Amino acid sequence: MTSSQNPLVFITGASSGIGQALAARYAQAGYRLALVARRTAEMQTWADAQGLGADRCAVYGADVADIDSIVAAGQACIAAQGVPDVVIANAGVSIGMDTAEREDLDVMARTLAINNTGLAATFHPFVSAMRERGSGALVGIASVAAIRGLPGHGAYCASKAAVVAYCESLRGELRGSGVAVVTLLPGYVDTPLTRKNRYSMPFLLSAEAFAARAFDAIRSQTSYRVIPWQMGVVVKLLRVLPNAWFDRLLVGRARKPRQSTPPPAGH
Repeated sequence: MTSSQNPLVFITGASSGIGQALAARYAQAGYRLALVARRTAEMQTWADAQGLGADRCAVYGADVADIDSIVAAGQACIAAQGVPDVVIANAGVSIGMDTAEREDLDVMARTLAINNTGLAATFHPFVSAMRERGSGALVGIASVAAIRGLPGHGAYCASKAAVVAYCESLRGELRGSGVAVVTLLPGYVDTPLTRKNRYSMPFLLSAEAFAARAFDAIRSQTSYRVIPWQMGVVVKLLRVLPNAWFDRLLVGRARKPRQSTPPPAGH
């Protein structure tokens, strides 16, 4: 196939971490790339270093917390490159919070705007076009933190639980259309975000290892998958653990660092 005939993947939060690793895996598989983040210069530098010319990779600047911004990026992608075969809503933030602190309510609002509304806005430009074509995959990156609430992680856990519920709703809406909705729940992945964690991270994966497993799950159109599978076993056990035991288990656990100033959207 010529480059213009190769399948196309649209990835948000693509300037580092999981997003960049997914971009590399899809490029290796011959896909054309539509990469989205606020830091466009970093994405373009990465694409140039990979030898990805304009026929293989386009960069779009957008803030997923700004609905009009991310919708415009999606529309620009369709106009310049066509309707993607895969859309991965990966951009997200993870920050600790304390509900007793007023400024942390702003952090929570920003977290939900990025991780939830931003995800829906990422999918929006492509839903009708994919449905009309009768094919495509919409991929939401959630987290194992969606399974149970963790002290000090209220905003992040709530947002990722909402990703799971939203993607399940969307999957039902698109049933029979030929458009798949895939929900991926990473465990601990070595990224700039997780390196700030002050607690142990069992079954830690490199971003590249996660991307390889995610690629396979998306290609098979798996509706829901925890990566790695070992973490899936752990969270299933935690889900059925009685609340009193679960609460006792978390006593003294280190919390995610708070941040008084809300962060930029994604990477």
